[in-house]
Amino acid sequence: MEAVIEARGLRKSFGEVHAVRGIDLTVKAGSIYGLIGPNGAGKSTTLRMLVDIIRPDSGSISVLGHTPRLSKPELRRHIGYLPGDIKLSDRTKGRSILEHFASISGPVAPGTVEELAERLDLDLRRPVRTLSKGNRQKLGLIQAFMHRPKLLILDEPTSGLDPLMQREFLNLIREAKANGQTVLLSSHVLGEIQHTADAAAVLAQGSIVAEGDIASLRLSGIARLHAVVEAPGTPGLLTELEASAQLSDLRVDEVGERLIEVSGLLRGEPDSVIKVLARHRIRSLTLEEPDLEESVLELYEHSEEQP
Repeated sequence: MEAVIEARGLRKSFGEVHAVRGIDLTVKAGSIYGLIGPNGAGKSTTLRMLVDIIRPDSGSISVLGHTPRLSKPELRRHIGYLPGDIKLSDRTKGRSILEHFASISGPVAPGTVEELAERLDLDLRRPVRTLSKGNRQKLGLIQAFMHRPKLLILDEPTSGLDPLMQREFLNLIREAKANGQTVLLSSHVLGEIQHTADAAAVLAQGSIVAEGDIASLRLSGIARLHAVVEAPGTPGLLTELEASAQLSDLRVDEVGERLIEVSGLLRGEPDSVIKVLARHRIRSLTLEEPDLEESVLELYEHSEEQP
């Protein structure tokens, strides 16, 4: 697949704050790509550079085969952009705002705005000043989707949405992909990325610390262990497990008479830990692949340990 977005060596500083530190990014046509990271990781700055709201200190950008700073008006018609801090005129009604955006972004098929408003449960007759944060976010989503752009760039798109509307949003981006559109979204809600994205990049302190398809971002050689054993007390079992040096985030709790619950993140082969547990009667034992959230938290912690 051809690349819809190609960014190489992107750097951006604000005074002494290095917001983006040499990011390389490739987003393939027809895919959903996620940027994962906490506040301050560089997600919004990266997206703003892609749509030429701010310009990088160094590096190159290609979006839909064009350099954004050289072809902004024409390129904008093929992009649906939702900023992370959308600002709308308080005195204007929702429908009037969307008509204004349509004059900038290009033609909108008849009935599209009404269909999106119905799906997102938004009354377009109301002035923006009367809308909650969630309803303002819905208005921003409609303006991004309504002209069916080739590329959607969405910064924290579910901010302020209730769970039902979050689910509807996920349906919208899946449909966009099915229609051949490309989606780049940033989020700190890992479930959005885990259940919809084809690939993702994990940002920390302005750098990409891991990237690839969702399966590859999960920690390899690590499993979440949970066991219940019969043992005379927790101190002895805790000491034995700590000696194996393979369990992090270790918890040992009494859950009943002579019953002890053990949980932790297992690194490497389980043999030594299983042998420790097998000195007691094992009532239950499970080993599960860590989810994306655990993997990303590990990556954040590792990045913070780096100089």
